[in-house]
Amino acid sequence: MGEIIVVSGPPGVGKSTTAAAIADSYDPSALVRGDDFFGFLRSGRVEPWLAEADEQNRAVIAAAAAACGRLAERYTVVYDGVLWPPYAALFAAEAGAGFHYALLLPPLEVTLERVRARTQHPFADVAVATDMWHSFESAPRLAPPLNALAAPYEVAAEVVRLVAAGTIRTGG
Repeated sequence: MGEIIVVSGPPGVGKSTTAAAIADSYDPSALVRGDDFFGFLRSGRVEPWLAEADEQNRAVIAAAAAACGRLAERYTVVYDGVLWPPYAALFAAEAGAGFHYALLLPPLEVTLERVRARTQHPFADVAVATDMWHSFESAPRLAPPLNALAAPYEVAAEVVRLVAAGTIRTGG
């Protein structure tokens, strides 16, 4: 059975680029993008950062985690998504396994500059990114955060090292 590696954090921290580099470090591997699961929602969708989106978010995270668990039967799975620590137990239960949790959390100013500089990404709301950054900063820690200031391939190499050492593994 493969491992599940969650690459999480607020918007603008480099999750997608880092997650892809991590997935490329394993053979065989699968990359599961959390945003794709939110993209399945059509009518009645609530912006996931709003308080009233909790039930929706739980359903989407459960579906994504179940996919990760199934894929982990054969592959090392890298999940690229905003997995806020209070949802971690749900993710582990639906995946059927514990996972490695890589929280990317560079300084707020760096995160916001990255959000502002996005040209090919649909999310560019600096106020929401600020709120989400603070929610990760103040949430209970599943693992020590990575400041993610280095190049994505260097951050990915650090995550691979931490996975091998078992340093960022959660229960399950």
